[in-house]
Amino acid sequence: MSEKSEKSVPTEPRLSVFKTYKLYVGGKFPRSESGRVYEVSDSKGNWLANAPLSSRKDARDAVVAARKAFGAWSGATAYNRGQILYRIAEMLEGRREQFVREVAESEGLSKAKAAAQVDAAIDRWVWYAGWTDKIAQVVGGANPVAGPFFNLSSPEPTGVVAVLAPQESSFLGLVSVIAPVIATGNTAVVIASENAPLPALSLGEVLATSDLPGGVVNVLSGRTAEIAAPLAAHQDVNAIDLTGADEALAKELEIAAADNLKRVLRPQPVDYVATPGIERLTAFLETKTVWHPTGSLGASGSSY
Repeated sequence: MSEKSEKSVPTEPRLSVFKTYKLYVGGKFPRSESGRVYEVSDSKGNWLANAPLSSRKDARDAVVAARKAFGAWSGATAYNRGQILYRIAEMLEGRREQFVREVAESEGLSKAKAAAQVDAAIDRWVWYAGWTDKIAQVVGGANPVAGPFFNLSSPEPTGVVAVLAPQESSFLGLVSVIAPVIATGNTAVVIASENAPLPALSLGEVLATSDLPGGVVNVLSGRTAEIAAPLAAHQDVNAIDLTGADEALAKELEIAAADNLKRVLRPQPVDYVATPGIERLTAFLETKTVWHPTGSLGASGSSY
């Protein structure tokens, strides 16, 4: 085609291609089973997207997926879990600009401040990746006992953890509550920030391409109170992190969680920019005690 004919080709205006946000459950991307959505707006009230409005059925499906994934994930070596968490950081680095834009729009931040939040979130994955094969050495150990026995304590994951993500920190806070849960071998059902769920839903796309087995993390969006109630009462949920709940909701959920003696992490002020300690790593761990006779076990020896 000649230069003249190229210039004469009319240029039609393109239609905007809006992003479709979906839930992340069991390694797949379903819409809410009810088909409901709700509008997500920026700090100035401008429409950003429609997010799935999760139902109680979606919450139950997420628990089933998390329980199914728990055996293999908790049984994986700590080193392997660390590799996968580091891979998540790699994948986020490759999509950094997308998350900077979403965080800036969701939280009303400047691009520079949003970039700092995203960079800190990426670094947070790396930080927890380094702890996966070290936490057992810190919280486990040998206990002095009277008698010819070794008495050893070792940490084990609690199980399926429901996580109410922070409302005010849509990405850095989100990562700060998810990463320690799965670093120690638990699986998670996460309720994204109600007003700013888009970074969390996009994180699901990263998790799906980062070697993390399906079901280890499940991301729901919608009304926090509506989704959290069935999770707090669910008999197959072993623990709940109430970070994203207000005082009244936290009290209600804590009462419901007592029915099957769930571990409960109560809401508390957190500086997500500061380097985290190991409190969240140990919040959802159980301690197993092993008794082992000294000397030769013999044919009938036992380590329990």
